[in-house]
Amino acid sequence: MYIHEERIRVCYADTDQMGYVYYGNYARYYEIGRVESLRSLGFSYKKLEDSGVMLPVYEHSSRYHQPAKYDDLLTVKVLIKTMPTVRMLFSYEIYNEEGTLLNTGETTLVFIDKHSNKITKAPTDLVQKLRPYLQ
Repeated sequence: MYIHEERIRVCYADTDQMGYVYYGNYARYYEIGRVESLRSLGFSYKKLEDSGVMLPVYEHSSRYHQPAKYDDLLTVKVLIKTMPTVRMLFSYEIYNEEGTLLNTGETTLVFIDKHSNKITKAPTDLVQKLRPYLQ
């Protein structure tokens, strides 16, 4: 299993009238964690797209355990548990500074050839970078 942790400070714009993080912002936190987890492996979303492969979200689920609040320093834990094929599954756990689990979720993304708009296999270099963690 590959695990990456990313820290995010909740800014005022992320919150609703009650001072809680608005539910839609968790998808953005997932994206930040996901992009940085791949970057930490030496794999770039930008280079992936420049090579002609897109990686759109196919499914998203999220569960809210406790609210995150304005100025909280969150830890977004990204877990990759399975080798990507034509799909890639990311799991998430979001904690506050006290270590309280606030949110869990998953996203499934699919590899799409930008020119044909057809599903394609995960790039070989990404699979090679993940192989040591997922054997």
